[in-house]
Amino acid sequence: MKLKQLLTIGLAASAVLSCSRTLKDGIYELQVLSTNDVHSTWFDSTYVGGGVKKSLYAMNHYIDSVRNVYGFDNVALIDAGDCLQGDNAAYYFNYVDTLSPHLFPRLMGYMKYDAIAVGNHDIETGHPVYDRVTKDLESYGAPFLAANAIRTDNGKAYFPEYKIFTKAGLRIAVIGYTNANIKAWLTEELWSGMDFELIMNQVQADVDRVRAKEKPDVMIVAMHSGCGHGDGKIRENEALDVFNSVRGVDFLVCGHDHRPNVITRDSTALLNSGSHSRFVAHGTLKMEVKDGAVVSKTFATELIKVKAENADTVMRAHFQKDYEAVKAFTVTPVGVLNTELRTRDSYKGMSDYINLIHTVSLGCSPAEISFAAPLTYNGTVKQGVLLYNDLFTIYPFENQLFVVTMSGQEIKNYLEKSYDQWINTISGPGDHILKIQNYDDPRTQQKGWSFIGRSYNFDSAAGINYTVDVTKPFGERIDITTLASGAEFDLAKTYNVAMTSYRASGGGNLLREGAGIDTEHIGDRTVARYPEIREIIYQYLQKNGSIDPEVIGNPAVIGKWRFTPAALADPAMERDMKLLFK
Repeated sequence: MKLKQLLTIGLAASAVLSCSRTLKDGIYELQVLSTNDVHSTWFDSTYVGGGVKKSLYAMNHYIDSVRNVYGFDNVALIDAGDCLQGDNAAYYFNYVDTLSPHLFPRLMGYMKYDAIAVGNHDIETGHPVYDRVTKDLESYGAPFLAANAIRTDNGKAYFPEYKIFTKAGLRIAVIGYTNANIKAWLTEELWSGMDFELIMNQVQADVDRVRAKEKPDVMIVAMHSGCGHGDGKIRENEALDVFNSVRGVDFLVCGHDHRPNVITRDSTALLNSGSHSRFVAHGTLKMEVKDGAVVSKTFATELIKVKAENADTVMRAHFQKDYEAVKAFTVTPVGVLNTELRTRDSYKGMSDYINLIHTVSLGCSPAEISFAAPLTYNGTVKQGVLLYNDLFTIYPFENQLFVVTMSGQEIKNYLEKSYDQWINTISGPGDHILKIQNYDDPRTQQKGWSFIGRSYNFDSAAGINYTVDVTKPFGERIDITTLASGAEFDLAKTYNVAMTSYRASGGGNLLREGAGIDTEHIGDRTVARYPEIREIIYQYLQKNGSIDPEVIGNPAVIGKWRFTPAALADPAMERDMKLLFK
């Protein structure tokens, strides 16, 4: 079912939005298709088990159907970033096979994308990857755009700022932006040589400058930034800030928040396709020109639900050799798992999954305490032989491990902040212990229960023994009794704490807002840096051969924690977990 929003704007012949150049009188119709946060769901196979998943192949099926109806030259195709991370395929071409032409530019060239905004996870791959991909994308006419990624040596944009092309007889400008919050998430080596400006600080000037220089008929802004609340307060989510205030933009293509959304208001349409090839966002612009001036514009927007089974078979055959190479890497055995790992178990207390992350983190000297969160919302890895493919469920991101010094008081305050994003203060078993909400979204036809916050920010700790009292308010819930060894835990003492590079750089605001630590100078506290955590898990398997619950759950190493009082917390937790995971 297609979900549409429609708006017609009547304009006087002398309106400000009249054409920048002379167009022939008539009706012009432009189709704009957008994708974002695909996270390298390029292939439609699950690699093992014979499963089929939503993919670029399935999206291309719909994209080509639109081109067949309206004509190729009447359809613009834009992506809003986070392309190079998230699936085995990207990892393989980023870091394993670095000699073959990278697959992503070839996919974009095949699908004939017009422009792509740079995402924060694209920057996370590091200079060798995104510098190479940027060059290759240029050769396919689908440039990586980021006008707000500014070089520190000369003040110019590191990536191309915009692209000009023609579709539907209209001269189109696409200005691209990356996320302004990148430095708060990623270590400097990944973005060295760049600063990242707030999009709102420059977008109007950029639009005015490009309009004056290039005289486009249609202006598109593609930004890897979430919608937010439109209040200008969230650096990583600026899309509604731009949408509500910037003049002279016809389409705003955005992403990052993984929340599909289309809006038509005034003379601008917003398109956000969500993530992971679930939807294609489709916008239509009809424009009437009389006496060389625009006299009316009509916008329509819709979200198209992608069907995994409707994969483009010709495209699949074209990239079959690439798929086979990734699959061969993916199905390589790496060890034995002697317990089932379920990421959902981490929301209700200690679990084999989160114990594994803590154990490998504490194995990185000089770590004494570990912070970790479930990074896959609801993933399961079955007991038995582990394949490399399973490591992407266990740890889907390329986060490095940092060891950072923190005082005991800062550790307690950090945990208070973490659990406050995760649980409520309750007085009876009928209360919701988890911070969840019931939703029914007519735009996506999805409904159910979900966390209000992001579960990848729900950090627990290891290396200490503590309780979380669900009857107490924020600031009074955490009671740390001892270190895992039984030694005294001292609020005034300094400890070495293992955490992800994302967290150490300020991701989730737990260090800044919880512990009160200035993450701009986290290097002053960092005593050790390790490779990506998935690689550390792989090295653990190479050394030990297996993952055993009694080893990763050893209380003398990782300690113990629990929600209290159990008589109140346990039944409330059981009910909320059933709501979340029916």
